[in-house]
Amino acid sequence: MTGGSVVHRHEVEPEGGGSGGDPRVALLVSLNFPDMTEHVADLVRRFTRTATTTLRDLGAGYELYDTSDVAALPDPASVTGFDGLLLLGGGDIDPELYGHRGEVPNSYGVDRRADEYSIAAIRAAEEAGRPVFGICRGSQLINVAYGGTIVPDIEDYRLHRGGPGKPMFLDEKVTIVEGTRVAAMAGERRVTVRSGHHQAVAEPGEGLVVAALADDGVIEAVEHPERWVVGVQWHPEDPDGSAEHRIRLFAAFLAACRDHRAPR
Repeated sequence: MTGGSVVHRHEVEPEGGGSGGDPRVALLVSLNFPDMTEHVADLVRRFTRTATTTLRDLGAGYELYDTSDVAALPDPASVTGFDGLLLLGGGDIDPELYGHRGEVPNSYGVDRRADEYSIAAIRAAEEAGRPVFGICRGSQLINVAYGGTIVPDIEDYRLHRGGPGKPMFLDEKVTIVEGTRVAAMAGERRVTVRSGHHQAVAEPGEGLVVAALADDGVIEAVEHPERWVVGVQWHPEDPDGSAEHRIRLFAAFLAACRDHRAPR
């Protein structure tokens, strides 16, 4: 499955794990994926631990679904037993799932079973009325679940990730679309975010609208105007980014989870 680097669950969770807390969130992330280097493994550890710790610090409980081990997971519809669904970043989505044929430059970490499991979970959560919040890969999975497409590789990547020999993640300015849910979450129209991606939403899926744009026009966030479904291309859970911005987004998601609780 991996290129020799393995991420373990105990490395990404705060002491005591995600038990207890309110609301309760299903957290989907692939802790390991094909050809993962030690550098990427360290990013998975840091980013996932920041996400789980933020949920705990905001009073929420969570169950971590490691989608790199689909055989050990319950039916994806089980996420409807939680108050919301959070999907973190990771490898690329299998291009066949959004209708792309041919080579994808810079492709990495494709795991078709993890993709299909996550898409099924998104559809189940949305149908049950649970809030869905996707980050980077999670945002792209939301778009594919709604029938949208993905830019396979952003050719002019300078705004979105570091170049050869440079850190993958960088600060990026994005413009939030006024009147969107993401605008209310972020609290400002121009936001400096942490980015490290070579793909992005191309055509938004059915019912989704653009909620943020990069300065080169690349779509940086999508949402459903009638359902609490939000995807952001950037990484609020990057510990090198703004803690205030991260807390605003996570707190807004958890507030929606409290408003759409699963039956107990």
